[in-house]
Amino acid sequence: MKFIPTALEGVFLIQTEPFKDPRGSFARQFCQKELAQHGLSFEIRQCNLSGNTHRGTLRGLHYQKNPWPEIKIVSCFKGEIFDVVVDLRPGSPTYLKHISAILSEENGYMLYIPPLMAHGFQTLRDDTTVYYQLGEFFHPEAYDGLRYNDPKLCIEWPLPNPIMNERDKNYALL
Repeated sequence: MKFIPTALEGVFLIQTEPFKDPRGSFARQFCQKELAQHGLSFEIRQCNLSGNTHRGTLRGLHYQKNPWPEIKIVSCFKGEIFDVVVDLRPGSPTYLKHISAILSEENGYMLYIPPLMAHGFQTLRDDTTVYYQLGEFFHPEAYDGLRYNDPKLCIEWPLPNPIMNERDKNYALL
């Protein structure tokens, strides 16, 4: 696995290194030892799958507040997504800044997202599956979100007219 730092401290783009032969391929998708070598501590407490039927589906921007902030490793098992992470850490020099990356079944990229970061994605293909490894259990009382099109965030989503649920469309503006 290759760990590529991003413009947000602590957020890494992780590239798997598949071994290929006539049968297909094999790649390591998670290794605590390799995370620790990069100063990252992560204990998986929950794993989630997000199945998305249509291209243009937008989920997010979600996060879990203190005292249960989440660490996430996000990957795209099937299809392709435009993935976004927003820094919500008080006092951070990149507070309210964001990074984006394309995650797909072909490129094998994943994003390591530390606590107090909002996360969201937009599907770029029909029938896309996103896999989350989470370092905290879901706590509904700590769950919150940011408006995907908040002008203070300046996120340029690739596809117009996203398919969204009402909650995500109507988070308050910053």
